[in-house]
Amino acid sequence: MPITDTQKEELSDLETQVGPTRRDSSPGLEEVLYKAFPVLDHGFVRVIDYMGNDNAIVQAARVSYGKGTKKVSEDRGLIHYLLRHSHTTPFEMCEIKFHIKLPFFVARQWIRHRTANVNEYSARYSILDKEYYIPSPEHLAAQSAINKQGRGDSLSPAASQEIIEQLRKESEHLYAQYEKLLNEDNQGNSLDSEKEGIARELARTTLSLNFYTQMYWKIDLHNLMHFLALRADPHAQYEIRVYADIMLDLLKRWVPLTYEAFIQYRKEGARFSQNGLKTLKTLLKGTPVTQEESGMTKREWQEFSEMLDLTR
Repeated sequence: MPITDTQKEELSDLETQVGPTRRDSSPGLEEVLYKAFPVLDHGFVRVIDYMGNDNAIVQAARVSYGKGTKKVSEDRGLIHYLLRHSHTTPFEMCEIKFHIKLPFFVARQWIRHRTANVNEYSARYSILDKEYYIPSPEHLAAQSAINKQGRGDSLSPAASQEIIEQLRKESEHLYAQYEKLLNEDNQGNSLDSEKEGIARELARTTLSLNFYTQMYWKIDLHNLMHFLALRADPHAQYEIRVYADIMLDLLKRWVPLTYEAFIQYRKEGARFSQNGLKTLKTLLKGTPVTQEESGMTKREWQEFSEMLDLTR
């Protein structure tokens, strides 16, 4: 179950709360506030709170007290200009807080983004649930021969099934060892009244990185877009990318004008090096350019060619 009974009760209480506010809110995000969006086999993402919207960005850019301009088109133009020219400070005026449930190995990647405020579930204080991540067959692959931190060719159905069973068996064994070391189950019940368990902070060391943790993660809009530019990218690891894809949809609900500019200039846009820009200008004039003539390395040339579909 992605959501525990306790979390369901909490969600139900929060979703029924209604009260007046003088704050400028985001209607699209209000519709899904507190809603848990399932990810992977046991994970989820939900928005707990937020501050600001597209109007707040315009307001900060103009240092005014109103909601920006009277015309949406003018606000849209300003937001596009700010993002296009990397004037990022106004986007820092908006913040959002997520509740995220994710495997430990994904959380370790996530925490590399040091521009957020984080509070993680404490396995020193509480007992971790018996929930672990098992990849689906289509996401099992061998190590890439050209990318040291990526996946290569998919495994055969038989090999995939064998590995999935092995992962599941190992995870079950590790959790059984975890409970044995604690001498209690995840409900706090003693397993053997004649034995004494070890501290939770030590027992957790037997668990593997595919077990789930939870965290509250608060970040400003500027740094959220940086996170999404990296993690919602096709080159990102699948298990973190699926979280980023959901958060990208939430970004669209929260700040639709900013989302539009983000897609235009960041996610689906491109930046060129000095050599890349020089090569592009030469190509536009109809003059062929080789990798050696471009001044780019083989890796740079490959990325440049893929970006412009020159390999077709």
